[in-house]
Amino acid sequence: MAAMLWASRAASYLRISTFHRAFATVAKDLKYAESHEWVKVDGKSATIGITDHAQDHLGDVVYVELPEVGASVEQFGSFGAVESVKATSDINSPVSGKVVEVNEKLDSSPALINGSPYQEGWIIKVEMNNPDEVKSLMDSDHYSKFCDEEDAKH
Repeated sequence: MAAMLWASRAASYLRISTFHRAFATVAKDLKYAESHEWVKVDGKSATIGITDHAQDHLGDVVYVELPEVGASVEQFGSFGAVESVKATSDINSPVSGKVVEVNEKLDSSPALINGSPYQEGWIIKVEMNNPDEVKSLMDSDHYSKFCDEEDAKH
């Protein structure tokens, strides 16, 4: 932490712009949507959550609206919401299918999304209708560039 603080101060002194997301992580084995959701595919099963970049911009998550098990989700369609101290944001599904599991731990511990967005903070698991939809999503390198470009606009 001290090294990050030092680097930030040094960059400030040298008048080098630093982006807030400089320390957000992007997991290599996942696929990403432009709306900042990730998907981990295992056969026809897909685990979905929001990215570290998204939770970082949202701030402390205080509530997660989850869909019902058995609900249908459409690729890029909204299936729930994340409420933080700053804002409420829709959560979109990177793939189409049927919800087979929801992360019920988020009911009592929504901050898992902040502390562990790629592991403990997953949101839903879906049985995919069309696994080929994953091909339209970004890999980790593309998503990192996308975030950098998006942050540079703000």
